[in-house]
Amino acid sequence: MEENDELELPGEESLPDDEAGEQNESTDGEAVQDDALTRVSGMYKDWFLDYASYVILERAVPAIEDGFKPVQRRIMHALKELDDGRYNKVANVVGHTMQYHPHGDASIGDAMVQIGQKELLIDTQGNWGNILTGDGAAASRYIEARLSKFALEVVFSPKITEWQQSYDGRKKEPVNLPVKFPLLLGQGAEGIAVGLSTKVLPHNFIELIDASIKHLKGQRFKLFPDFPTGGIIDVDNYNDGLRGGKIRVRARISQQDKNTLVINEIPYGTNTSSLIDSILKANDKGKIKIKKIEDNTAAEVEILVHLPSGISPDKTIDALYAFTACESSISPLACIIEDNKPLFIGVTEMLRRSTDATVDLLKQELEIQLGELEEQWHAASLERIFIENRIYRDIEDEETWEGVISAIDKGLKPFTKHLKRAVTEEDIVRLTEIRIKRISKFDLDKAQQNLDNLEQKIAEVKHHLANLIEYAIDYFKSLKEKYGKGRERKSEIRMFDDIEATKVVIRNTKLYVNREEGFVGTALRRDEYVTDCSDIDDIIVFTKDGQMMVTKVDAKTFVGKNIIHVAVFKKKDKRTIYNMVYKDGKGGPSYVKRFAVTSITRDKLYDLGTGKAGTDVLYFSANPNGEAEVVTINLRQVGSIKKLKWDIDFADVLIKGRASKGNIVTKYSVKRIELKEKGLSTLKPRKLWFDDTVQRLNIDERGELLGEFTKEDRLLIVNQKVL
Repeated sequence: MEENDELELPGEESLPDDEAGEQNESTDGEAVQDDALTRVSGMYKDWFLDYASYVILERAVPAIEDGFKPVQRRIMHALKELDDGRYNKVANVVGHTMQYHPHGDASIGDAMVQIGQKELLIDTQGNWGNILTGDGAAASRYIEARLSKFALEVVFSPKITEWQQSYDGRKKEPVNLPVKFPLLLGQGAEGIAVGLSTKVLPHNFIELIDASIKHLKGQRFKLFPDFPTGGIIDVDNYNDGLRGGKIRVRARISQQDKNTLVINEIPYGTNTSSLIDSILKANDKGKIKIKKIEDNTAAEVEILVHLPSGISPDKTIDALYAFTACESSISPLACIIEDNKPLFIGVTEMLRRSTDATVDLLKQELEIQLGELEEQWHAASLERIFIENRIYRDIEDEETWEGVISAIDKGLKPFTKHLKRAVTEEDIVRLTEIRIKRISKFDLDKAQQNLDNLEQKIAEVKHHLANLIEYAIDYFKSLKEKYGKGRERKSEIRMFDDIEATKVVIRNTKLYVNREEGFVGTALRRDEYVTDCSDIDDIIVFTKDGQMMVTKVDAKTFVGKNIIHVAVFKKKDKRTIYNMVYKDGKGGPSYVKRFAVTSITRDKLYDLGTGKAGTDVLYFSANPNGEAEVVTINLRQVGSIKKLKWDIDFADVLIKGRASKGNIVTKYSVKRIELKEKGLSTLKPRKLWFDDTVQRLNIDERGELLGEFTKEDRLLIVNQKVL
């Protein structure tokens, strides 16, 4: 559970008494002006803004400095305080965290389980739930946790941590933890605040380190999400994690045999239970056809989808992506807190800032380490001088403390010129605390070795400070070497082909038409059968008066009387060519045209002629392969017309758009038009594939490509059956 728990807003009954009185007076009075305004003042004026600011800053949105929300930071601090190398009961950690987090134990426990499930900062023991199946963790009294070695190395450094008082003033807690790793990008974050939300997707551990090293070297880098559930992702529109971006995530589905599919990885944000439910719902709605599902998920995902015989596995895989949770889209929204303000930046900039902050933290640690080493060298040098030159004997005759201090100071002066700072009274007091036993066992060689060792360490730290970028690069490389094993990318990056749902849906219903009355639908079972269809199909309808409409499949839809053609509409279909001869209005000339319908506005009525009243379609054919037939035109005997009959070959008519007027046929009245000769395709040959699993030809690129064929070509089929 992300830290976006609900907080109760002030109720309406909390209106101050004086304002309530004013409202009553204004409503009960005899004359109330329409334009009168009642201003809400007092606490109501600020409450909403205060509440929204609190939820944004203290609950839902992580800080850029360490990548933690407040509850996560307090959990980590509590774990550090309790850390002794052994596991602690989560209930104990939750109770300890409540000293710093002024909220209930449930929200703390849920936030801790989420951190533990990411397997980066916390070593877990017991049942912490399963992100694959959606099973929850055991109660906090049954499970245990301790800080991981990675967290101990990367997250904590008390000497450079800025501290603040806890909410009740009894304890001190970190303002931000000195995290030396792009943790926010490594773990991801999600939260819903008031009027604001954030969704930073998790990224790959090794790739983040490599990107940090590239940034330090001044090289370019790109970051893409990596999900613990694996799967296949299309990051073409990731948009650096900013608002408006989107990634598509798919389950990994393979074919075990001709009747069985296996799902081994699932999309991020789903689990096996929700995935199986979505498959069963799609099957119930008739969009896919399956026999049964087996869930064998344990440590790894394994969902077996059994298919009925005669169902194409390839087509079913595409249908699973089109109609179930096997494919989902995720919209990132990279929002973080910086200087107590929300900030929208991309993941690339997040990594740059995190890496620069890591360099600064490493510099602070080195400077502190250098100061400590120099203090150790100073103290060791004074001790050697004090003992080697027997200055301790100078205090034997002194009777006062001031005299002792003065005598030691006077005795040290001839030997302190090489020291790096002046000798203070505190240094002298420390010398007086040296025990006689230590003085008697003082070894000059060992003392010199200690000083040489300190000088070597000081030189090394100074070298690191002088070459800070190289030191930071080595630091990141050491993290990769220590903790990178087993953290390779899990989600495969791949470009997805768009799946047309109408091509993969199971056509489980029948389409009927009542041509005279102008109705089409799936409920007209007493009328003329047209074709099989699905409930997501569109249908295209042509009427005798030269109009066309595309509408959604429904139980019963009125499209216009005197229907001459109805079929399932295929969007962007350039192969289906319509041949038409029509009379343009009452008494007008006749025209011939050929056209394709590739895109339309659904439920809009289109005129295929000029839209004149009395338009009449004299001849119409729909040709799935662009066939061009030959027709005979017969005119009525009127006046002195010499030529009453001739042929038109549609192959001679150019294919244009549906709005084209066409070529004129005759200005005289047409008696009838007869089909003289069926035509061949005027389009290039069509590619055919053979799906060996279901033993069927198809044009959907499933199976083995056989080649390109025309309508007149024949296929030779040879099998092993003996007659």
